[in-house]
Amino acid sequence: MLGMTVKRLAMRAVAFLEKSVARRFVRHQDGAAAVEFGIIAAPFLALVFAIMETAMVFFAGQTLETATSDSARLIMTGQAQTQGFDQAKFKEAVCSKVHGVFDCASGIYVDVKTYSSFSSVDLSSPVDSNGNLKTNFTYQPGGPGDIVVVRLMYQWPVYVSLLGLNLSDMAGSKRLIVATAAFRNEPYQ
Repeated sequence: MLGMTVKRLAMRAVAFLEKSVARRFVRHQDGAAAVEFGIIAAPFLALVFAIMETAMVFFAGQTLETATSDSARLIMTGQAQTQGFDQAKFKEAVCSKVHGVFDCASGIYVDVKTYSSFSSVDLSSPVDSNGNLKTNFTYQPGGPGDIVVVRLMYQWPVYVSLLGLNLSDMAGSKRLIVATAAFRNEPYQ
């Protein structure tokens, strides 16, 4: 009889402790912040990386614009023509102005064309319908008084796309960054 009573008491104590532990677990909220952060962390980090990548694309575009205007000045003042620059040598001059931002040797494309008037300048997209870059670029720096358009292009790799907002405009998750300078050559000797 005493053995039965002890057994019942032990079972009641275990049941009470189980209910008490369950209640304490349900009311306990120490890990709530960690769970909430776990839910929010992925979208937050994706947004941070998308902002950083967008900033890098704008920085790269500005760097390419600066290199274009500096390099185009070589043609506008006649330095490139009088020193016998070809497309490769002009590209070297461009690459000397973009330190560490681009893979200049195999990534930057140079297109220099001479036009008869500013209204005849062709600035159409060099990307075909499949999203690939057309690489049939020329180097025609012209002579004194000629109208020249210098375009530098770079295919920037895009890594983050967030909720359908994607910076890429080419095949292979790349964005074409184009910098253009249009001018009339000075009357150099």
